[in-house]
Amino acid sequence: MRKDITRKIAIFSAIIMVIAAFQFFHLGRYLTLSYIKSSQEKFVSLYSEHKTPVIAAYMVIYILVTSLSLPGAAVLTLAGGALFGLVTGVIAVSFASTIGATLACGVSRFLLRGWVQGKFGDRIAKINEGIEKEGAFFLFTLRLIPVFPFWLINLAMGLTRMRLVTFYWVSQVGMLAGTIVYVNAGGELSKIDSLRGIMSPRLVGSFVLLGLFPIVAKKIIAWYRIRMGLKDAK
Repeated sequence: MRKDITRKIAIFSAIIMVIAAFQFFHLGRYLTLSYIKSSQEKFVSLYSEHKTPVIAAYMVIYILVTSLSLPGAAVLTLAGGALFGLVTGVIAVSFASTIGATLACGVSRFLLRGWVQGKFGDRIAKINEGIEKEGAFFLFTLRLIPVFPFWLINLAMGLTRMRLVTFYWVSQVGMLAGTIVYVNAGGELSKIDSLRGIMSPRLVGSFVLLGLFPIVAKKIIAWYRIRMGLKDAK
């Protein structure tokens, strides 16, 4: 028990120190659209000379930003498209974002789930039941709808009993469509003035419909099976 508490304190302290350093040294300025655009030529030149190290460094930075829920993931995704192109960019962003999200989910679970379960166990029992029944479909829907902040989904899912393996593969598949859109947009980085311009209302609506489709389809199939079962019973 003491070891568990010590580990939680150590991890929590490390996270706080990293976030504090991020704020103190104003590292967020390197994760802005204006900085990426102004430094694009320099990064492209560096990538042409050292492809593998640049991709590795990029993925490590992306994983850190995502796992610590720091701002800048969307800008990093655009930068991936501008630097690596569509195919390499999608692969790098997809794995880095999913690994980072899974780490954030795991840390949230390790640090907070015991306290949340103990304090709100009765209230979230139904949520856990729903996650066990519809968890993969529910998470897939959330991943496809850009309205919900990805960092919030990572932390919230850590408070449930969803397996991290399930969280990982559903997140990888669910975030793929949005990743492709942003990486592809990064190819035209010089023309982008705002992150809001990337996701048009029509595109967001398409993601919503795509995200709801698996759940609706599952409900229809379940209803159909029940109906067929009743008919067979007659």
